[in-house]
Amino acid sequence: MPGIFRFKQFDVDQTGCAMKINTDGVLLGALADAENPKAILDIGTGTGVIALMLAQRFADAEIDAVEIDEQAAQTAARNFAGSPFAERLKVCPAGFEQFFDEHPGKRYDLIVSNPPFFINSLKSPEKGRRVAKHADNDFFETLIRAASYHLDQHGVFCLILPVDTAEMVIKLAMDCKLFPLKKINICSFSDSAPHRVILSLGSKQVRSEEVDWNIYKAANVYSDEYIKVLQPYFIAF
Repeated sequence: MPGIFRFKQFDVDQTGCAMKINTDGVLLGALADAENPKAILDIGTGTGVIALMLAQRFADAEIDAVEIDEQAAQTAARNFAGSPFAERLKVCPAGFEQFFDEHPGKRYDLIVSNPPFFINSLKSPEKGRRVAKHADNDFFETLIRAASYHLDQHGVFCLILPVDTAEMVIKLAMDCKLFPLKKINICSFSDSAPHRVILSLGSKQVRSEEVDWNIYKAANVYSDEYIKVLQPYFIAF
């Protein structure tokens, strides 16, 4: 069926979602980590794929997902309902600010986001993609401040970002008493410069871990590390 992306344990219908399943999302779903999380929040869930991957990884976790685009939220809700993890997944058709206003007491062990990242750039003419991939200057400050308040004491806030945006986010996070725990520098090849960073933030000031991570080992040949982390999900592996 057109628009359906089939994983080993669930299917994702992408109908109505401006941003389709992509490498950024599946890497965040596979690599975002916290110690035995019981409560997880996915901010900007889109198709719901990251939340679904986390539900597969963490069998004891209850997962909330928020999505400001109503049509995408409806699609995510259908994907959740059709999955083996339906009882542990819930989607809210709202922005994260509204969600937190309505749930002021919520605290999470893990918060994840594949957020908009084209700051002050030329806006996409298509409304859905504009919502999905663009942000105003104060977006990240608001996001980080809200996440810092709703993280559990030992919780982790994990985002996938372009390299320059990640550096800006680290500075903003430290103002909110969140500190870098780990940076995974995502490269296309071993000799390529990083183009994305999976950034983990937490309230503890510790020596930050930094690792390089390659998607390919040769042209059109996935790296062993890429295959290893996505093998539990992708039928092709």
